Amino acid sequence: MLADLKLSRAYDGLIFLAEAERNPPVMRSHRHVELEVNLVIRGSITYIIAGRRHTFGPGTILWIFPAQEHQLVDRSADARYYVAVFKPELIKRACHGPGYQDLKRENAAGGGVLSRRLTMEPFDVLRRLMDTLMDGALDPDLLNREAGYGDRSDFCYRHDDPDTLNAGLRYLLILCWRYYRSGLDSDQAVQLHPAVQKALALLAREGPAGGLADIARRSGVSSAYLSRLFRRQVGQPLNRYRNSVRLSRFMAHHNQPVHRTILESVYAAGFGSYAQFYKVFVQSFGFGPSRFLRPGRRTEAPVGAKLKPAA
Repeated sequence: MLADLKLSRAYDGLIFLAEAERNPPVMRSHRHVELEVNLVIRGSITYIIAGRRHTFGPGTILWIFPAQEHQLVDRSADARYYVAVFKPELIKRACHGPGYQDLKRENAAGGGVLSRRLTMEPFDVLRRLMDTLMDGALDPDLLNREAGYGDRSDFCYRHDDPDTLNAGLRYLLILCWRYYRSGLDSDQAVQLHPAVQKALALLAREGPAGGLADIARRSGVSSAYLSRLFRRQVGQPLNRYRNSVRLSRFMAHHNQPVHRTILESVYAAGFGSYAQFYKVFVQSFGFGPSRFLRPGRRTEAPVGAKLKPAA
């Protein structure tokens, strides 16, 4: 899916610090015309790109090119990682020397994922620069709550000083590439079994997916085999992943400009009841959903509402 980050003409890109403890899971597979860089500060994050699982730990810098469909499928509870994106126009203006021409590509050279583990000094330089560029950005809670839902909400990225941000992004782009090229190899990719890839595709579709038995049948394997294989290759149980997809779908539906009730979004996401949704949310974040819902909207099910039985 081609995602629209809805960056206004005032900005050459954006940057924000994603934090697992307050950033809702965004499980949709997507790509965008902007070049993306992640710098893992703490914990770990896991992507699926081109049928492979990639897990990145602290100190890792990774590049996601415009043609690369990517899906964040897991992250540790303490994960903190910077996400920066750069518009194609910025890259054209900034990259002239032969050493930077690969940044103009639609896909990574060789079609893989470019990632390296940085040594302490370049890691600290990039982290300090990214911290500086956050000055003047939106409130971190707002950025973490809204980031990732661009084409499904009325949220747009903003910064108090676009000129400083744009100049900093240009410098950041060059430094990230220079330090990446001198880093240490780190990627431990896992090629996904076709049945796991099929199950991921089924779970990613809009609307409620079938139960485990139905997903396994449509993936061409038994339920027990799919459960074991999915956990081993994706790094988490299928049911936990499925609930994360449902939470992501709930956020996307509820953040649409058109007003939706809580229950409408709960059922559209594939949950069987508000009680089930609330339980999954608390299990995932340790608190209720009110922190992530828009101000002024009810955070509890309406009194007397008839709840569907749990799936």
